[in-house]
Amino acid sequence: MRERQQHLDSLAVSLLLACCLFWGFQQILIKTTVGEVPPLWQAAIRFVAATALLFAWCAWRGVKLFERDGTLGAGLLAGALFAGEFTCIYLGLRDTAASRLTVFLYTSPFVVALLLPRIVPSEKLRPVQWVGLTIAFAAVAFAFSEGFTGASTAQQLRGDALALLAGLLWGLTTLVIRGSKMSNASAEKTLFYQVGVTAVVAPLLSLGLGETWSLHYSTYAWVSLGLQTVIGAFASYLAWMWMLRHYPATQLSSFTFLAPLFALVLGVVLLDEKLTTQLLVALAAVAVGIVLVNRKKAA
Repeated sequence: MRERQQHLDSLAVSLLLACCLFWGFQQILIKTTVGEVPPLWQAAIRFVAATALLFAWCAWRGVKLFERDGTLGAGLLAGALFAGEFTCIYLGLRDTAASRLTVFLYTSPFVVALLLPRIVPSEKLRPVQWVGLTIAFAAVAFAFSEGFTGASTAQQLRGDALALLAGLLWGLTTLVIRGSKMSNASAEKTLFYQVGVTAVVAPLLSLGLGETWSLHYSTYAWVSLGLQTVIGAFASYLAWMWMLRHYPATQLSSFTFLAPLFALVLGVVLLDEKLTTQLLVALAAVAVGIVLVNRKKAA
């Protein structure tokens, strides 16, 4: 059994870069598919399919999902927080710009850094690491600052509030996973709680909001949903749960600042969006922030 590491190694960094790259790409997939597939119905399809895929994976690998191990309460709580996060994201996108939502969503690492050390003292950040975290967040805010020009409307403020709530829920989900018996559960079981609860909640919310359900979509939409499900909701989230079990959550969270910037880079590459000096500066600043957060304590 792999022991918990005190610092991120090359395996963790490689997995994090791959996950953040896809999470950035996933933003483009959702953005280009939401006009055809309603947002919460899109989420419902993703998480129902991901739950089925994860169940099949566990059956093949012999991973026990329903064995009593004292994780039920924490698991259901993590699942509810996870479902709430995605609900806030999708509803927030109706009221505010994606750029504004991204900045408020990525307050999540601060929630982890502030609260997790109260439960797991080894996760406490040193002053230089706090500086790194702040630099990384400031870089993301700088990259998306154009979305904050002009006066904010009541509708935008409602969307911003939902985005902040989503960031809080994301951080609390990490807190529950790392600070409860779930920290010793398999990555598969940890993820199963979250996608399973969301697979129940998302369709109900979609119906409640009056979204139109259909399975007659374009080839592109189905390819997009397939990638969001197989790589996004299954493979990348499974890798993330595995890393939360084996590496410091505060250090892992710092890497997530790369995801929205990767989305901007991929927008330049795939959607012919403009490459700005602002983006290049933000990428460099996030890299500096991540280095500081993951800097080892002097002996």
